[in-house]
Amino acid sequence: MLQAGLALRDRRDEGKLTDHGLASVRGRLLARLGRLINAPPPLDDAERFAAHLDTEFAAVFAFLWDPSVDATNWRAEQAIRPAVVTRKVCGGNRTRHGADTQQVFASVVRTAHQRDLDLAPLIATMLRATNPTVPDELQRPPPLLTS
Repeated sequence: MLQAGLALRDRRDEGKLTDHGLASVRGRLLARLGRLINAPPPLDDAERFAAHLDTEFAAVFAFLWDPSVDATNWRAEQAIRPAVVTRKVCGGNRTRHGADTQQVFASVVRTAHQRDLDLAPLIATMLRATNPTVPDELQRPPPLLTS
């Protein structure tokens, strides 16, 4: 089913579908997904996955409505790659707290870079806060990607 969604995306991007044709096939895909969610195989893992898909139903095929939404997490995987390499080269962290701190810090640094924000004031804001906080600049939705 997900392969069918990717194939539909490709046909849309190649201009091989009318708006009506795209809407029609999207509707059939959503109906098919709904039927699978409502009648998963009687296995704990399948039922848990169906419950997750039910929660994320609107996001599963979001890329078919908005061409700026990626269909895969490839960009996210590439974005965290430097942090993973650093962790492996440096031997990881000595504590769970250290690992959590590195993970959050890497995320803040990458997000600031992607949004072309000045990192120093963001870190200063977070360090001065009496309680953990997310600076306003990081709470706003990111700007839309343009091709």
